[in-house]
Parts: sequence; structure tokens; C-alpha cells
Amino acid sequence: MKIYTRVGDHGMTKQASGKMVAKNDLQIQTLGAIDELESWLGVTVAGLSNECQQIKYEIQCVQKFLYELQADIAVCNHHTVTAQDTIKLEQHIDDLRAQVTEIKEFILPGGKTTGANLQYARTIARRAERMLAAYAQQATVNDEILMFMNRLSDYLFVLARYANKLDGYQDIPTSKI
Repeated sequence: MKIYTRVGDHGMTKQASGKMVAKNDLQIQTLGAIDELESWLGVTVAGLSNECQQIKYEIQCVQKFLYELQADIAVCNHHTVTAQDTIKLEQHIDDLRAQVTEIKEFILPGGKTTGANLQYARTIARRAERMLAAYAQQATVNDEILMFMNRLSDYLFVLARYANKLDGYQDIPTSKI
């Protein structure tokens, strides 16, 4: 099987349903933004510091979940994302928040490599969420997907702070600049 199909040579692509749409179709853009996030999380895993190896599995689980979430968006009657998934993500957020110092002001995104990569993943997640919200204005998108994507950036923020803690990096408040 060849990797190229030539289907998209004229700015069109085939949806899972078989329908041809423009490559800038909101569904295609949404799927692309989520794919970019999933790929960046792969970059993050590849660059994990020795101190952050313990979060590798957790990040890979998010990648796998995003793959399923994309299927929920792309395939009619495919529904794997549930409200329970968002509740579990909120529990992870709460668990991680308990392990980092409380912040009372904005911090600069960044830190050591793992934390900085996760902060960047957070911004990609926010963009993917914005694309999803736009797509949801013209198509039926399950509320569970919108809720999960909204929490995902919060999770990545706290995970970035946790990674920086593991790496011995102190957050820099914006007021200290």
C-alpha cells in the first residue's frame, strides 16, 4: 500500500464518510489541530528529562485518548468520549495541583524542556479547542468532547508545573520581570 493517494492534489480531502470536502473545512481543521497536539505530545515524550520519565505513560494515554476523540469527531455514531472522562481528568488536575506550590499570579510559560514542551502543548490544546468550538457551531459535536477539550489545557498547564517541579525549576511570576 502506498502512503500517497493523490486524492488531495487539488485542495480537497476525503472525510471518513467518503464525502469530499475542502482541506480548510472546519472539521478537517479541527482534526488537524488535535493531530498537531497529539504529535507535539510525542515530541514532549521524546524529550522527557530523566526526572520526568514517570509522566511518560500519562502523556501517552492522553495521546491515545486524543486519537479516540478524533474518531468521535470524524465518524458518525462513534462515541467514546464521556462525561466520566472529563471527571477523571479533573481528578488528575486536582492530584497534580496538590503536588505543586499554589500560584497567586500569572507565571511565564516555560521552564525546563519537559515543562516548556507541556506549556506549548497547552497552547496547541487551546487552539484545538477554539477550532472545535467553531466546528460545533455548524455541526453536531457531543458536549462531552467540548468539556474534555476545555479541561485538557488546564491539565497540561498543571502537568507542566509538575514537570518543572520534578526538574527543580521554580516558576517565574510575571510580576518579577
